[in-house]
Amino acid sequence: MDPYSAEGELINIHNHFHQGQYQEVVDFDTSSLSPENALPARVLQLRAQIALGQAEDVVADVQGESEPALVAVGALAEQALGKPEAAVKTIEQLVESSSEDAIVQVVGGTVLQAAGKSEEALSLLSKHSGNLEAVALIVQIHLVQNRTDLALKEVAAARRWGQDSLLVNLAESWVGLRLGGDKYQQAFYVFEELAQAPATTSVRSLVSQAVAELHLGRTDEAKAALDEALKKEPGFADAIANSLVLEVITGKGPQDPKGSLATVDSQHPFLTDLAEKSELFDKAATKYKAKAAAA
Repeated sequence: MDPYSAEGELINIHNHFHQGQYQEVVDFDTSSLSPENALPARVLQLRAQIALGQAEDVVADVQGESEPALVAVGALAEQALGKPEAAVKTIEQLVESSSEDAIVQVVGGTVLQAAGKSEEALSLLSKHSGNLEAVALIVQIHLVQNRTDLALKEVAAARRWGQDSLLVNLAESWVGLRLGGDKYQQAFYVFEELAQAPATTSVRSLVSQAVAELHLGRTDEAKAALDEALKKEPGFADAIANSLVLEVITGKGPQDPKGSLATVDSQHPFLTDLAEKSELFDKAATKYKAKAAAA
């Protein structure tokens, strides 16, 4: 039996992880799991610890381990601690010896993509055999590459065999937010169901709901979702970033457009993108200044 199927042992801990309920993953009782599912469950718990900011504890936990899956998680923790070169080196070594390992594929693909090695990540992930998490990551990478066509193709293929699984629904919703039109509403239904149900809600699902609300032009509802997310976790960077976007959209203009976000995540994509665009604007402005001076 597939441990991630509706009847499988890992379905609950797996869904907790992908719903962003990381503390529930860490606290999940794994004592009754069968031996073959003990390692995948431990890996999910270690990855949840990293997401909760406990990367140092994870490094200590897996130190000295030789199991490829745990070595890969150790690399992910090292990357979270600001050691991307060491993390990538470890993953590249694992790719040479254990590229068929499902956990190495997903965790390794995550490390490689975060290091800007998209093609290497896709090459590793393409080796998967019916792994929906690998599919979801492939979809995310294609969206980052602005290859919505490839992301849509990947989701359509996964829908045929993954059916109504959480990851297929999430991946389809990510693509829907890029496609627009009636896809915004479809994505909203998925995120709202996760965000508003007590058993599935998390700061991440609330932010996802807010993003869908913004695309639908429902700024009051987006603000309510973001406020709830920040109430749950005041330092959640994505909630802060989208709150700044909301303030601009509604014409209020943030009092401190970068400070609050930079405090919690100085390398957040919102800030790096803003810095890049500001630099491009300054370069363009310099050209026009030169012409004005000559005149």
